[in-house]
Amino acid sequence: MEALLHQSKAMCPFLKKTSPGTLRSLSTATHHSPGGGTITNLQFIARRCPVMNKALAVQSARMRTSNYTSAAPSIGVVKSMRAKKLHTSAEKKANVDTRIYRKGDDVLPGRVESAFAKSKDAPKPGPKPSAPTALKFDYEGFYNEELDKKHKDKSYRYFNNINRLAQEFPRAHMSAKDERVTVWCSNDYLGMGRNPEVLKTMHHTLDMYGAGAGGTRNISGHNQHAVALEKTIADLHGKDGALVFSSCYVANDATLATLGSKLPDCVILSDSMNHASMIQGIRHSGAKKMVFKHNDLVDLEAKLASLPPAIPKVIAFESVYSMCGSVAPIEEICDLADRYGAITFLDEVHAVGMYGPHGAGVAEHLDYDLYASAGPGASASTTKKGTVMDRIDIITGTLGKAWGCVGGYIAASASLVDTIRSLAPGFIFTTSLPPATMAGARTAIEYQARYQGDRRLQQLHTRAVKQDLAERDIPVIPNPSHIVPILVGDAEVAKKASDMLLSDYGIYVQAINYPTVPRGEERLRITPTPGHTKEFRDELVQALEGVWQRLKIKRTSDWRAQGGFVGVGVEGKEMQVEPLWTDEQLGLRQGVDGEVLQEALEHENSPEMPAVVAKAAAAA
Repeated sequence: MEALLHQSKAMCPFLKKTSPGTLRSLSTATHHSPGGGTITNLQFIARRCPVMNKALAVQSARMRTSNYTSAAPSIGVVKSMRAKKLHTSAEKKANVDTRIYRKGDDVLPGRVESAFAKSKDAPKPGPKPSAPTALKFDYEGFYNEELDKKHKDKSYRYFNNINRLAQEFPRAHMSAKDERVTVWCSNDYLGMGRNPEVLKTMHHTLDMYGAGAGGTRNISGHNQHAVALEKTIADLHGKDGALVFSSCYVANDATLATLGSKLPDCVILSDSMNHASMIQGIRHSGAKKMVFKHNDLVDLEAKLASLPPAIPKVIAFESVYSMCGSVAPIEEICDLADRYGAITFLDEVHAVGMYGPHGAGVAEHLDYDLYASAGPGASASTTKKGTVMDRIDIITGTLGKAWGCVGGYIAASASLVDTIRSLAPGFIFTTSLPPATMAGARTAIEYQARYQGDRRLQQLHTRAVKQDLAERDIPVIPNPSHIVPILVGDAEVAKKASDMLLSDYGIYVQAINYPTVPRGEERLRITPTPGHTKEFRDELVQALEGVWQRLKIKRTSDWRAQGGFVGVGVEGKEMQVEPLWTDEQLGLRQGVDGEVLQEALEHENSPEMPAVVAKAAAAA
């Protein structure tokens, strides 16, 4: 090996610049060879070099020739064997030995015992040894290692057995039916999952058309329920067309993946806090991605300005970000899209049903008075062009949150919808939603389009909860939406708080940890509904106070002393956040305070509550 090193130093830059000590170390350390056995680390490195690899091959060939010559019979012997023509094509006849083999004979008749057969190294009778077992990948070990990582960083997800009761909303039972809890983190924001009109429609459809759709939309799964639902959705958002998917995760993934892969040289600009479905769709598209800071118009414009004007650009963002409750500057993003030739992709998943006179989402809510003037149940298509909702190119939403069913959709121009329908595998190759589900979702949308009482009451309950928690110094991340995110700041503590609320107080609030939120921003996410009346709210606030004391969790004042964090404890931050629903839209007096809010909530348990809310809104 040393000789090889001396010969090769002149031709190899690696050997020239490497110290003798390092080369000596590499020459002695071994590495497993892909073909079996071991080689030195220096040989392993050399095999990857186009020059040294050839030199090693020559050297190896010489060594093999030398070893063979010393071990084999002499050349003369080989020649003499050839001269005797031991291998010939002459005819050979069978030679039958008539001797009989008897028990005890060393060999069978006709066989010649070799010296090797009599030696001590001769093969012994018995089973042949099995070949060495090749190592196989340890799949179960890999799974357990991955799970151990989740356990160690406290991001492992535990599922609680929660069975919501349609007749006792927002109550549920655990695995045992007599173990009742109050659910405070459901995305069934308006309780439409138990709405009598929705259930009646679903029962009727189920009895007539059965449980399943029977196939994909292309193969026997297309029906009158899909047609009617998509028309209702398109009308709600004022678009030419709509397309229903099995979930909004699939809708986002399929639409962004298709657009990004088909638009030539497309660039997708994505908000840093976008949902996983949008991130996955962008990744599947293979398009170039540019992530802009959350709700940061300056950063978004800088990235748009850096791109050639002629290339396709998609700005993907959400209206309500569900884990922090922040709301996007939709109108300003539309301005930037117009200026730089981009199209807008708006996820309204946590806003549909919750905002706007007809429940079409934040985009509709931004032109509240204009859409409200169209009257109850009027489609958005009857209103003027040029509204914020009209300016959005693609709106995506869910049927599984405020509308209480399941499924997702997109609403856009007829040509864009037809393009996704024709090209997106996530739509083409999946079974259609059941007829009862689509019929129930359509009923829920139509119900909320003509009745605002549920979402207004939900907003009043949200304000009441936020106010009660603020009075107790429990840290709520400030936001203008219906989400109540309570900052904990530690994954393990958040899990303990959630478990304590469930086991000791009969209140279910899921802990939100990484990767749903960044590490260090762990929280409890509370979502009040119209069913969370004062009795339930008082129980929640008292339970949270108990948990905060027992676990010694930081309060708003503690965060303020540290300079504030994610909006909590930041001077004046709470005062800067104005709710999307104004006092006038909720039928409250100008400059609402706790006393006025409490007055509005006094009627929440009474049968005349819908009339009270409607009357107050009309007066406003």
